[in-house]
Amino acid sequence: MSAPIIKLFTQPNFAWTDIRHEEEEHPRHYLAHLVLLALIPAICLFIGTTYVGWSLAENEVVKLSPSSALQLCGLLYLTILAGVALMGLFIRWMSRTFDARPTVNQCIGFVAYTATPFFIAGFAGLYPNLWLAVIVLAAACAYATFLLFVGLPTFMHERKEQGLLYAASVWGLGLLVLVTILVEMILLWTNVLAPEYLRATVG
Repeated sequence: MSAPIIKLFTQPNFAWTDIRHEEEEHPRHYLAHLVLLALIPAICLFIGTTYVGWSLAENEVVKLSPSSALQLCGLLYLTILAGVALMGLFIRWMSRTFDARPTVNQCIGFVAYTATPFFIAGFAGLYPNLWLAVIVLAAACAYATFLLFVGLPTFMHERKEQGLLYAASVWGLGLLVLVTILVEMILLWTNVLAPEYLRATVG
């Protein structure tokens, strides 16, 4: 785990200062972080849905066929990348209202680092379970929200009051984008890709 990631969880204020400096010195510095960490939920979900499975009824385990799981995880990976890029573009567009002048790369980079808790939460995909997913995603959402409100004023060089208003606007928009993308992904998965489920009796 790289130093910026560790600092995001231990010293978030210092982490955002370092990240902003890196993005100013090296545009697209965030790409490696985004491309690699976005693999965590995709790979873990593939393993969990093909080798572990989940239970919908007593004494029954449901798994995905490898081909269906690969489709799901590929779709998830592309959705993550598209969602981060889209949010970055929205933040860039909204920055004009708050007198900030970040570049598109800096905005996408900010989203990529803010989404780090969701990437780490992807490890929960190794054991598909509804309640585990809910708890882990709720924790990831809470910490990502914290990173957003702590980091945006620092990263965008905004006054605290202005930065908090900017962060609140981004949070609301982010929630809308997240729900929209998830719904479209589910519809595509169920209606177009036609997943193949494998059921087995245990016990």
